[in-house]
Amino acid sequence: MLRLALYQPDIPQNTGTMLRMAACLGLAVEIIEPAGFDVSDRHLRRSGLDYLDHVAITRHRSFAAFAAWRAEAGIRLVLATTAGALPYTAFAFRPDDCLMVGRESAGVPETVHAAADARVVVPIRPGLRSLNVAVAAAMIAGEALRQGAGPGD
Repeated sequence: MLRLALYQPDIPQNTGTMLRMAACLGLAVEIIEPAGFDVSDRHLRRSGLDYLDHVAITRHRSFAAFAAWRAEAGIRLVLATTAGALPYTAFAFRPDDCLMVGRESAGVPETVHAAADARVVVPIRPGLRSLNVAVAAAMIAGEALRQGAGPGD
């Protein structure tokens, strides 16, 4: 099953949008803490509406805890980044990949870049910084699913 990892998300509305997308497309979600807001079920319910009952969410207390879980599970980490070298449409996704998006305010640190098995980018027009993280996640997840990585149950 394709997974979506949210690295220390800091905007609850974007997190809610991505959780709703994950529920609709059958993606599991990994939330790497600390987040910039309370990620308790009560607060996630406010941003994710009634879709939370339809998505498997795992919280990891740190990137180190996430990395240990990922290593044990043998899951490939694909990082969505503005510094990515390979357009996401040229990348060969696998059904059990974990697609990670960074913080809206700062992306991910270099240690996370180094830990990724692959880095992909959504090409945008020159002179513009980036897409909204939820939009980028949806585009990349859609491509992974188109290639045969799901949707999950």
